[in-house]
Amino acid sequence: MAKKATAHDAQVVMQLYDLRREAEMRKARNWFTVEFWPQSADDVVKVANAFPSQENAWMRQVGGYWDMAASLVLQGAVHEELFLQPGISGEMFFLFAKIHPFLKEIREKMNNPDVFANIEKVATGSKLARKRLERVSRNVANRRKALAKAGKKG
Repeated sequence: MAKKATAHDAQVVMQLYDLRREAEMRKARNWFTVEFWPQSADDVVKVANAFPSQENAWMRQVGGYWDMAASLVLQGAVHEELFLQPGISGEMFFLFAKIHPFLKEIREKMNNPDVFANIEKVATGSKLARKRLERVSRNVANRRKALAKAGKKG
């Protein structure tokens, strides 16, 4: 990307950070990060269809937040290279890596081709992003295997 990040880009990133600190969002992020370890598309679809459960609300909140943030990048409102810094979007890559192996089937079962679409575009839209997604996906796969071996379900 030719242009450099601006003070406006930094301001938007800081506002996104502030949104992540809201109390319910922290609970939602903790659930998606720590507790939710889907083993299949069905695990994701089960939560997505469990309306109005707490987990469903948290999935929608976190998924919607990162999809919104990714859309700001795709529309040029936030500098892509700035957004791709690990301290800014690392969590997005981690959460996306958890559902990425099942994404096609999730979309089919939910009859919704737009689920996680903006996140996918950002996470696969550049060489830098694809390399990060590959690395994070390996870490997530290893963690998923360790959880399965320990008999813990996400």
